[in-house]
Amino acid sequence: MIAYDDVEDALARANGTRYGLNGSVWGTDPERAAALAARLECGTSWVNAHAVPTPGVPMGGHKWSGLGVENRLAGLLSFTETKVLHVVRGS
Repeated sequence: MIAYDDVEDALARANGTRYGLNGSVWGTDPERAAALAARLECGTSWVNAHAVPTPGVPMGGHKWSGLGVENRLAGLLSFTETKVLHVVRGS
């Protein structure tokens, strides 16, 4: 938790780190809190909760908080590497 003067200050301070695994915004106006949570530079954002596990939802971090994604199709694709082979055959 951090003390702040206004929400833009809080957002700038939260996003001004090297890390971005999870974040949460707490408030009495859920729509306003969700709009701010969407602006957090992190892999998962919560509104009026924090670190609530949701099975089957992709999970990953931003910045120095990790590479790749876990769970579901996004997690599977993080373990793959696309390779295209184009062969022109004689005419």
